[in-house]
Amino acid sequence: MRRKWSFLILLAVTAAAAYDNYLSAKQKLDLIEAERLRAGSRVRLTYPELDAWAAHEAPDGVRNPRIQVTAAGVATGSALIDFAKVRRAQGQPPGWLMSKLLEGERPVRVTARIRSSGGTATVDVQRVEISGIVIDGGTLDFLIQNLLLPVYPNAAVGRPFELGHRIESLEVIPAAVSVNIGK
Repeated sequence: MRRKWSFLILLAVTAAAAYDNYLSAKQKLDLIEAERLRAGSRVRLTYPELDAWAAHEAPDGVRNPRIQVTAAGVATGSALIDFAKVRRAQGQPPGWLMSKLLEGERPVRVTARIRSSGGTATVDVQRVEISGIVIDGGTLDFLIQNLLLPVYPNAAVGRPFELGHRIESLEVIPAAVSVNIGK
């Protein structure tokens, strides 16, 4: 009986911490979006905050999102993804054959190099792993061009995009992500 209560207390504390991390991340992101921060300000987002925010904001079909940075500028995101459920949540249910191929949760890991300066950023996807199958190099480039971009034409993969909200740059390091505010 004592173990059961210990487990329930641990679960409650963990849930409360995750919610606090979500609120902290949301407050920081709201400040950035409101553009009320002074030029030269730095907003530090920790990975527990970003994980909690991603878990709260993820669409149906995405579970347990996590971000990990082990080297400056290189981030790995992971989640359990049911691709068919994601498509249905977007209002675009897959056809019968695609639903059979996409149905069910799969562990997904994406590693990307992130560079930014002058109010722009570039995300270069280096590796994708779905259910233990690694996709990289030319095969990854082919899939991005022929599967990802036709479905998500606004995805900025491998090309610069504006950060907006007066964000000058992002510093992605193992400790946290720093958002640097410009003029």
